[in-house]
Amino acid sequence: MNWGAMSRAERDAAYNNTIAVKNSADLSAAREAASAAFRKAHPGHLDLRYGARERNTWDLFPAADPKAPCIVFIHGGYWQRNSKDGFANLISGLHARGWAGALPGYTLAPDATLTEIVAEINAALDWLAANGKTHGIEGKVVLSGWSAGGHLTTMCLGHSRVSAGLAISGVYELGPIRDTYLNEKLQLSDGEIETLSPMRLPMVAKPMLITYGTAELPPLVSDSRHLHAKRAAVHIPGALLPVAGANHFTIVHELRDADGALTRQALLLVD
Repeated sequence: MNWGAMSRAERDAAYNNTIAVKNSADLSAAREAASAAFRKAHPGHLDLRYGARERNTWDLFPAADPKAPCIVFIHGGYWQRNSKDGFANLISGLHARGWAGALPGYTLAPDATLTEIVAEINAALDWLAANGKTHGIEGKVVLSGWSAGGHLTTMCLGHSRVSAGLAISGVYELGPIRDTYLNEKLQLSDGEIETLSPMRLPMVAKPMLITYGTAELPPLVSDSRHLHAKRAAVHIPGALLPVAGANHFTIVHELRDADGALTRQALLLVD
């Protein structure tokens, strides 16, 4: 992609997954309905407050064994849409295999800067470290997320409560975003682009699986491939998994399903 030669409309389209996936509204609605059903079936530890702002809450889904691993899943939506409530079913595959699951909420842009959003996820992990045992979650944490959540996974991989990561279809270089519609709410500063772009930061020496769908938009594919290459260059463990035929909205089915490719790969992260 020759970014400098592209029009604003072409730049916008390069990151617009909703337009790129024609049935994205149906896929999102199905995910949200399944998540509502999952939360209704597991109501014991919902909306637990970790901070002062409205969205600073956790949904926790303990396993039968308190020492079981826990997947912490950070929702996507380019840091400015969606909520944890609509993604609960994505931990159901690992939950069915005996894992705990947890989903943190966070304040959306423009009500929070990206700097503040990253700080909220770290604060949520602080709370989980201090309070998870009370709610039956004591095992290793695999931090995961999709889209914006993939970026936040990478930014917070270094937290002491986190053992490994699973980054799904993330954005790891923020520079191009400033030239798109996404920046209308984010209003990224030069400093944020430098300090919140995982590609520009020292790599965290913890295992992390990086994955993307082969039918995704080019910037998401290239960001995933480049981040993996940078980690591999300094010999940090973690596979790169292209999911054949998956688009930005169907790739998460591989984590939702108990026999999905991402569910199976997550199991390997805590061996």
